[in-house]
Amino acid sequence: MPKIKVTVWNEFKHELINPKIKKIYPKGMHAVIAAALNKDKGITAKTATLAEPEHGLTEEVLKNTDVLIWWGHMAHGEVKDDIVDRVHKHVLLGMGLVVLHSGHFSKIFKKLMGTSCILTWREAGEKERLWVTHPGHPISEGLPEYFELPHEEMYGEFFDIPYPQALVFVSWFKGGEVFRSGCCYIRGKGKIFYFRPGHETHPTYHDKNIQKVLVNAVKWAKPVVNSAKIPNGQAVKPIEKI
Repeated sequence: MPKIKVTVWNEFKHELINPKIKKIYPKGMHAVIAAALNKDKGITAKTATLAEPEHGLTEEVLKNTDVLIWWGHMAHGEVKDDIVDRVHKHVLLGMGLVVLHSGHFSKIFKKLMGTSCILTWREAGEKERLWVTHPGHPISEGLPEYFELPHEEMYGEFFDIPYPQALVFVSWFKGGEVFRSGCCYIRGKGKIFYFRPGHETHPTYHDKNIQKVLVNAVKWAKPVVNSAKIPNGQAVKPIEKI
């Protein structure tokens, strides 16, 4: 069976300008995520960053990507609209998309959701407890009933997103807030998973439970191979005689 081909995209800005973040992720968050994915025998992961030509997301790269993982924060506005349109097209055609943490406000996620995607937040390095709310879902496979991150940025409700087609995780924070942290969607033929944890100043992507979620999400989001076509708005001939 061929391996799932993953491209881990990161704007790769924070790690270059903040010594604290660089110490946690010396080669970038994308490198840590890709390394974790590559430990799975069924996945092969490569990386791409904002500064590369066409943000590393050329037509050729996307044609050879089964699942795209997206992390962005301080440079959402620097992502070119034509690249967003290109990614959007590939998602509708079946490429999986996993959007991480502050990627909730990326152009591609907002375009796919059709809402503002705003939320409340607080940087206090507080404890986050993630509860599995869909124990039968493939993304929660192999995980405990809940797991904790000792320090994370808080995201709180209201989170302006469409109602998820599956809600896999809900977070509780020490300050009292709760948040829909693991949300599944389908757009066209493509599957989308939004996963909340991953603030740049904390070693979240080194956590084994977080890595397990990402591996599971990639396997869930991989394209489904079938002959179904995306409608192009044209009139069609009947299958049966009228």
